[in-house]
Amino acid sequence: MQIYTELNKNPNLSLALGYFDGVHLGHQRVISSAVNFAKQNGNKSAVITFKDHPCCFFYGVCPKYILTRKDRLKHLEALGVDYVYILDFNANLCMLSAEDYLKNILIDNFAPKSISTGFNHYFGSKKSGGVDLLSEKQSEYGYVYCEIPPQRVFSETISSTAIRNSLSDGQIQNANEMLGYNFTISGKVIKGQQLGRKIGFRTANLLYPPELIVLPFGVYSVIVNYSGKKYRGITNFGMRPTVSNANSCSLETHILDFNKDIYGEEISVSFLKMIRAERKFNSLDELKAQINLDIQSI
Repeated sequence: MQIYTELNKNPNLSLALGYFDGVHLGHQRVISSAVNFAKQNGNKSAVITFKDHPCCFFYGVCPKYILTRKDRLKHLEALGVDYVYILDFNANLCMLSAEDYLKNILIDNFAPKSISTGFNHYFGSKKSGGVDLLSEKQSEYGYVYCEIPPQRVFSETISSTAIRNSLSDGQIQNANEMLGYNFTISGKVIKGQQLGRKIGFRTANLLYPPELIVLPFGVYSVIVNYSGKKYRGITNFGMRPTVSNANSCSLETHILDFNKDIYGEEISVSFLKMIRAERKFNSLDELKAQINLDIQSI
């Protein structure tokens, strides 16, 4: 998969349009529509997206994301996308009328064979263009337009907002159903205070990406992927009130049936379920007893 941060002439593509935060099941349908059309018609597929969410430009405040940019690209590559264009959402783009954006950006640069979007996709100044305009202009510009209808889980329409709300509420299973995969945090294992090993539970610590939606402080059942192998684990995310007075939160994972020094190595922690909220215990012995109960529960 090739990644571009500027427009170039790359004709005869099948395009998927959207920010695609989370690359959830609805997004996957949009992207797969473009990828499949390209494969069936002997051309290439491309995702046209943005470096930051448009809200960052309009309101000066970025939403908390579901995926880091690095992980978002991994998901796009796994779906078989050939090219990704990550554009700056600035005045040059957002002030274009919908017809100018369609003609001057999409048609002139990509001469698309097809365009795929979700049912609620808007573009152009003041969201003046959407699915109706894309459908209307098919014959004029020679592309096939595919509008993906709402996708639902548990009678709820899948959206990035609904997933963020579920994650913020600790409803991990609900969020995972809408994502089509498990919410995951990846990174290099860093050194903590090494308190876990003193009470018999060594932990692998990660920095929680500051741009991601924040989970409730608590204990979680997780799957840890390390060096191509998967392990069950239990993760505490929070302030560690029993053992620390620090004002910073930490993400600490005890990997079951695992005893290896992996400082500086890459792991991913996939969240399955919130077990309980974080709380302060009266002693280390009480904390150890609760950790044993938490491990039994998973």
